[in-house]
Amino acid sequence: VHSAVGLEQQSLSHAAANPIRKVVSMLQMMQKKVEEEGEKAEELYEKYICYCKSSGGSLSASIAAAEAKAPELASSIEASEGKLEQLKADVKTHGADREAAKAAMAEATAIREKEKAA
Repeated sequence: VHSAVGLEQQSLSHAAANPIRKVVSMLQMMQKKVEEEGEKAEELYEKYICYCKSSGGSLSASIAAAEAKAPELASSIEASEGKLEQLKADVKTHGADREAAKAAMAEATAIREKEKAA
């Protein structure tokens, strides 16, 4: 009977220690999880810093190239606009010349018809 009482007391003491052990285990698991997340965050930070350092130079170079090219493109656009206006004027002139040529052909054809008829 004495051994049964002893086992009962041991199981009660384990049950009393069990909630504390659960808390300690949970805290240890949380600590491990936080450390893992910290390592992942540090790794991502290192990748980000590397990206910033490596892409910053190329980005600055491309911005400088674009800024240098902008005036060249603006002058090219202005030249193209001037050429466009010239071509529009040429089309208008050629259209008038074509109409005049058609009228001259019609007049010449009418004169030949009169001469043929006479």
